[in-house]
Amino acid sequence: MSSARPLATFAALVAAAILGGAVAVGAVAALGGLDSATTVVTETSAAQTPRLAPASGDAMSINQIYERAASGVVRINATDRSTASGSTDPFGGQSSALGSGFVIDKSGHIVTNYHVVRDAGEVTVSFSNRDTVKAEVVGTDASTDLAVLRVATAANALTPLPMGNSDVVRVGDPVVAIGNPFGLDRTVTAGIVSALQRLITAPNRFTIDHVIQTDAPINPGNSGGPLLNARGQVIGVNTQIETGTGSSATGNVGIGFAVPANTVKDVVAQILRTGHVDHAYLGISGQAVTEDVADAYNLPVEAGVLVESVTSSSGADRAGLEAGKTQVVVAGESYVLGGDIIVAFDGEKISSIEELRDAVSGKKPGDKIRLVIYRDASKTSVTVTLGRRPASPQG
Repeated sequence: MSSARPLATFAALVAAAILGGAVAVGAVAALGGLDSATTVVTETSAAQTPRLAPASGDAMSINQIYERAASGVVRINATDRSTASGSTDPFGGQSSALGSGFVIDKSGHIVTNYHVVRDAGEVTVSFSNRDTVKAEVVGTDASTDLAVLRVATAANALTPLPMGNSDVVRVGDPVVAIGNPFGLDRTVTAGIVSALQRLITAPNRFTIDHVIQTDAPINPGNSGGPLLNARGQVIGVNTQIETGTGSSATGNVGIGFAVPANTVKDVVAQILRTGHVDHAYLGISGQAVTEDVADAYNLPVEAGVLVESVTSSSGADRAGLEAGKTQVVVAGESYVLGGDIIVAFDGEKISSIEELRDAVSGKKPGDKIRLVIYRDASKTSVTVTLGRRPASPQG
């Protein structure tokens, strides 16, 4: 069975030893849900270096992208604040994490993965000129596996990378990843966007939506590094890889995942503004109504979301949404029937869990929203005050 792994991994350290593959070197799981339910190319000779297929007149070669972006990509070493129970070093050293990141502005802010700096007591950032400085963790968001750091470095020593629009990314687009796989500084790899709209699990077990899948080789240590388009713009943050068969598998098998740039921009803006990220929370888990289920059980609608469970004390619970109680199997899929069916959210039709999550994510905790539902074949509506997403789907 294949499994997705974070790109940074804990590794033992001894005095004067170089930090090795740390906190899930290179891959990160995406988490999400309503109740909340990497990147570098191996160096080659100029004659061997492939060129990106021109997607537009602005398309650059891999070398051109690397020359412009590499100095903005950093290596991140994070030392676990737990030096006792968390240490895997038989000589008593501290557990450490290795990852990647990239500069986003001249003020010294750097984006990386949450799982790279999680539980870190000290974080250092190394630049392409070999300078290493201590970094402050400005804020983190486990729900999207993102973090923002800040370094006190002269502005002229910083190379911010431009952010692109991930909504216009298409399957087949050429991409480049730059990072520090297995500690190999600023490695570059190239590939294409192999799929869109993937779902991955975040470190807090919530779901990360709209994830970009790529075949550009990424490995442990690439976590937090940029995925760039043919214009040299960041379209995603490399976060997770599929590792293939076997529990001990850790290397690249041609399937990597990146948190989309538009999600990154929203999260970073909140962290820079408040130091943290608040996600709105409805408090239900559910499943989309299918034509087969609607026909087999004579449901009142052929599209919508079945409310299968309601989290206690959530906005959905306080509004009186009712969960299903009868489990059935249709075409090999399990469903829980008998509860409310959500068909609209603030006037917008809802036909899938993904649409419902998107609708909720566009709101803030405390917002009041109107759900149109079917209950016992009767159409009605309820007003829900959205809550704040808990630390995990279990609360």
